[in-house]
Amino acid sequence: MALKWKRSLAVLMTVALSITLAACGGSKDKESDTASTNNNTSSDGKVKLRIMWWGSQPRHEATLKALELYTKNNPNVTFEPEYSGMDGYLDKLSTQAAAKNAPDIYQLDPGWVSDWQKRGQLAELSGVDVSKVDPKVLTIGRFDDKQYAVPLGSVAYGMIYDKAALEKSGGAAPQNGWKWDDFFALADSMKGKLPQGQYFTKDYAGDYFAYSAYQYAAGKGTIVTDDGKFNIDHDTYIAWTTKFEQLRKDGLVPPADLNASDKEFDPTADLMVSGKILFRLSFSNNYASWDSLKPGAYALVTMPRAAEAGGWLKPSMFFGISPNSKNAEEAQKFVNWFLNDPEAAKILGTQRGMPVNSEIGASIESTLSPADKVGLELLNATLPDGQTFTTGAPGWTNFIDKDFALVRDELSFGRTTPEEAFNKLKSAAEEYENQ
Repeated sequence: MALKWKRSLAVLMTVALSITLAACGGSKDKESDTASTNNNTSSDGKVKLRIMWWGSQPRHEATLKALELYTKNNPNVTFEPEYSGMDGYLDKLSTQAAAKNAPDIYQLDPGWVSDWQKRGQLAELSGVDVSKVDPKVLTIGRFDDKQYAVPLGSVAYGMIYDKAALEKSGGAAPQNGWKWDDFFALADSMKGKLPQGQYFTKDYAGDYFAYSAYQYAAGKGTIVTDDGKFNIDHDTYIAWTTKFEQLRKDGLVPPADLNASDKEFDPTADLMVSGKILFRLSFSNNYASWDSLKPGAYALVTMPRAAEAGGWLKPSMFFGISPNSKNAEEAQKFVNWFLNDPEAAKILGTQRGMPVNSEIGASIESTLSPADKVGLELLNATLPDGQTFTTGAPGWTNFIDKDFALVRDELSFGRTTPEEAFNKLKSAAEEYENQ
């Protein structure tokens, strides 16, 4: 994520122009970047909805099939899909929103929802039935008792690993409920056993979500409190970053430039798929995507724990509707169908996690693919005492996307010490605490 909320509109429009001139892989949206959402309703009542999401190829294919079914059932509605990988997605969507030219419907990460609502970039979804959705996963998209974004699935946060590579190196497969001490002990046991160019895991020293899991497990709560206070525990952070400093010295994490080159689900640039690392973080619903790239190679395991569980259950991607859409009523009808229609659920499977509609989720369990059932096992293993997912206070997006990312890279390249990294984050947080 690389959203720069404080860019000027002029800069955002410059970025918009560059995006318009560039092709978006897998997406047929060259005209849609310049087409206004105001012009998608024809005089004969036919509606074209622009819809934008990110994901892997299986998610793209499933979503396109769902759009085809909706048009078949509603011939007056067609779609102009815009889809890509995660890289650059948020910048592109933000640019369009700033120019009041966002798609009618767009996918959002839970961490973005509060900022988007705060800035008036989400329409109220009064026409979407959420009665079959667990209220806990609705809260992120709910403000002043009104729903502005709806979750599309429920997922668990854990780890994925290369079974054959781990066994070949003499490592024992981890079991659900393992601890962070087990994780680092397993890494240490790999010293001198991995072939040239292979590493135990990514360098997660400065990774926001990886450290969040570690601090959660230590019983120290969230990195940013819900009321907007910096809450990184000093001793826990130093312990984490020092452990990765040692892994770096032992050659158990990739060199900084290789670490930075990783792209999830890319057949050549995903460090696990290319055989360069054994372990990485994963959400339960992503297993099927990795399995499609190397069938049968991987297994999931719960996030390591300590005093408490390290992993959490979270609503996955959300759908929001642009407040500038001239087809908001039709857009809400579609989102309602996407969330609550059994036929749509069969097509979409678990590409965005288990369906949040409880009745539909239960109805499709028996139809899940073997890969999807692996993801469901992680979700069920995390459910009993998984941590509560929170996006923290509004306005901290840059702290995660910019400040944390900067420190992450400095740690990976050896340009800062753990103590200096903590102080930089604490200092950067002052801007957000005083906003």
